[in-house]
Amino acid sequence: MSVSEKEVRHVAKLARLALSEAEIAKMVPELNNILGWVEQLGEVDTDGVEPLTAVIDNKLRLRDDVIDADPLTGGGVRDKVLANAPDAQHGFFAVPKVIE
Repeated sequence: MSVSEKEVRHVAKLARLALSEAEIAKMVPELNNILGWVEQLGEVDTDGVEPLTAVIDNKLRLRDDVIDADPLTGGGVRDKVLANAPDAQHGFFAVPKVIE
């Protein structure tokens, strides 16, 4: 598959890009090279290869979701914090509804 100047103009129009004739002429071989690389990737045998989300095996570092009851470290003082709120409902800060 190859890209023509007409197709580059069409894609530029869809992307709302203003390209000069020199830029269009420069883009044609660049896009053709990119499509050639994509075709090469299509030739790679991937049978039996599991899809990856990342190249390296990442494990999420999770911790237990525990409320620290010590008021010095920030836990267990919900009622004291909400006492400062202009409006609190059901244990949460209440904010006005905003719809445009």
